[in-house]
Amino acid sequence: MTGSNEAETGGDSAITGIRPEGVTQWFVENVEGVQPALSFEILDGGHSNLTYRVTDSAGSSWVLRRPPTGRVLATAHDMAREHRIIAALGPTPVPVPRAIGLCEDDTVNDAPFYVMSHVEGAVLAADTEAEVFAPADRTVIGRSVAEVMATLHSVDPDAVGLGDLGRKEAYLARQIKRWRRQWSESKTRELPAMDEVATALEQYMPDQIGASIVHGDFRLGNMLVRADGVAAVLDWELCTLGDPLADVGYILNNWMQPGEKQVARGAANSPTMAGSFGSRDQLIERYEELTGRTVGDVSYYQAFQYWRLAAIVEGVLARYLEGVMVNDADTDVFRDQAENLAHAALDLAGGWS
Repeated sequence: MTGSNEAETGGDSAITGIRPEGVTQWFVENVEGVQPALSFEILDGGHSNLTYRVTDSAGSSWVLRRPPTGRVLATAHDMAREHRIIAALGPTPVPVPRAIGLCEDDTVNDAPFYVMSHVEGAVLAADTEAEVFAPADRTVIGRSVAEVMATLHSVDPDAVGLGDLGRKEAYLARQIKRWRRQWSESKTRELPAMDEVATALEQYMPDQIGASIVHGDFRLGNMLVRADGVAAVLDWELCTLGDPLADVGYILNNWMQPGEKQVARGAANSPTMAGSFGSRDQLIERYEELTGRTVGDVSYYQAFQYWRLAAIVEGVLARYLEGVMVNDADTDVFRDQAENLAHAALDLAGGWS
């Protein structure tokens, strides 16, 4: 796993979000073969849950996930839920890290956390990072993304013990209600476009056809990739059951083509803007081929995902303004991103009447 910053500590030293003594003791008691002392290195790329590489004296590594250090929304950052999902998907063809253990005792590290295996691979958050791969490798990775999404949506939730992860029906109605509420709880200013889009989403909501496990944040930036394809899908905190086309709409929003205008200005360029990952039509064609689903017009799902992501970005902005994140960021970037995403959703919604 790549994307670490330079903050690193070992032994009795401190690092934000980690109590070395308590975490080390938990590892000794719960992780087979660990050899203290442990060092902890925070991994960049996440603005929600905090992610660390944990390395022991023998050079073995694991990954630890915990919530932010400050106030969090009631429905967010559920470590037990995230751990449960990757543990359930472990025996399936969906590539995920191996679930190692869950700690729900806040006295160990001030908050629940879980540990998973360390998977080698690159996280592609921008086009400059994607350019490390040869064009032919990017083509393989792009095809693999479509195949992994199809594989995920083909998993029977009941068969893997996730049938009660959420209600399978009325996915869009539930999501709109949830993100309206979380926008209201975390917003840092008024943004009328958010209310206008929510009203349009409710008015033009399509019928849901089928139900599956929905990742909720399915994009290259939440995957570890190698030249032979996707090695692991990460960040399952938004996962639930519902309409699989929600994931399709989301990945299409992130599947930018070379030369296209970036929607969330101020954000890093989409990794697919490096070229050779394949077109949106090719991604959809491969997904339809493997799932037997007809995707059709997904503009509703794209608008929904822009709107939903605006609410998520606003929540990240609120946490930075509260000073509860472990790294620094330009909060104006997040403010602009939320506004641009909301207006991108509004532009799409304007074509439905």
